[in-house]
Amino acid sequence: MNIALWIVQIALGAMFFMAGVMKATQPKEKLAPKLPWVDDFSAGTIRFIGVAEVAGGLGLILPALTGIAPVLTPLAAAGLALTMVLAAVVHVRRKEPSGIAVNAVLFLLAAFVAWGRFGPYAF
Repeated sequence: MNIALWIVQIALGAMFFMAGVMKATQPKEKLAPKLPWVDDFSAGTIRFIGVAEVAGGLGLILPALTGIAPVLTPLAAAGLALTMVLAAVVHVRRKEPSGIAVNAVLFLLAAFVAWGRFGPYAF
């Protein structure tokens, strides 16, 4: 189970890191064709979401890998799970079912890491 958790942590961490860098560094106008929901938010909010995803992605991997404050790993997973719930709310409001499905899968994976690292497979 520990190996499965590590695989999910690394995959989620890399994905959230890359998505966060994109949101944190690119202008809103460039993101809009790929991410239509950005039109509903200010540039500052989009940048904040990106920075939060970068921090969450790093938090899934680095604390556990280095052994420095490993409790941050399940906290990062819980934070990303909450982020996916909020993202799903946005997609429900915008009537985007494909976005909801993606958020649900990412929520389940992040919740799996949070459960495993808070519970039976903590560091």
